[in-house]
Amino acid sequence: MGILIEKLAYKPLRNASSLAVLITAIGVSYFLQNIALLIWSSNPKAFPDMIHLPSVMIGETQISATAIITILANIIIMIALTLFTSKTKKGKAMRAVSEDKGAAQLMGINVNGTISMTFAIGSGLAAIAGVLLCSAYPTLMPTTGAMPGIKAFTAAVFGGIGSIPGAMLGGILLGLIEIFAKAYISTQLSDAIVFAVLIIVLIVKPTGLLGKKISEKV
Repeated sequence: MGILIEKLAYKPLRNASSLAVLITAIGVSYFLQNIALLIWSSNPKAFPDMIHLPSVMIGETQISATAIITILANIIIMIALTLFTSKTKKGKAMRAVSEDKGAAQLMGINVNGTISMTFAIGSGLAAIAGVLLCSAYPTLMPTTGAMPGIKAFTAAVFGGIGSIPGAMLGGILLGLIEIFAKAYISTQLSDAIVFAVLIIVLIVKPTGLLGKKISEKV
């Protein structure tokens, strides 16, 4: 589905501005949500727990098996993605296309194929994230992924766009901020506090926590 969406919605915008691509992404998101609403309605569906393992006690703290497996899965995916993008030919092609599509094409890289592969990998990772999310919170609706999707993007910006470890670090820190905000400040204000922290971090360090400044020669 990710490859199909890329071919229909994004490929015609290869030379368009970043703003046009961003607006298209938002439009595709709402389109998919509303198609799902028409097919399955807005009634919450029970999602079966995919992880049938006992919880683990650490001192007086009980940690569910779902939480542990989610953390382990994220670490494995982060390491695999980092090695893929830094060590393999396809991964280096992805980085080159991200940096400069025109120059990558001149060097013999199949730009369209590389972008399709990126969408395929991203869609697969989104599927894994969806299963883990709904295993932890076993209620499924067509709009279930809306807010986690926004927070995932926020985590990537927080950690540093272009840094895979940064995205994971940003996600963990935002999750901790949200949990402590709910526990000690206000459940209603937790999301606002998360985004306020993001704004402060970007004011102090615009590239994110692990992002790097890129010098451009004029």
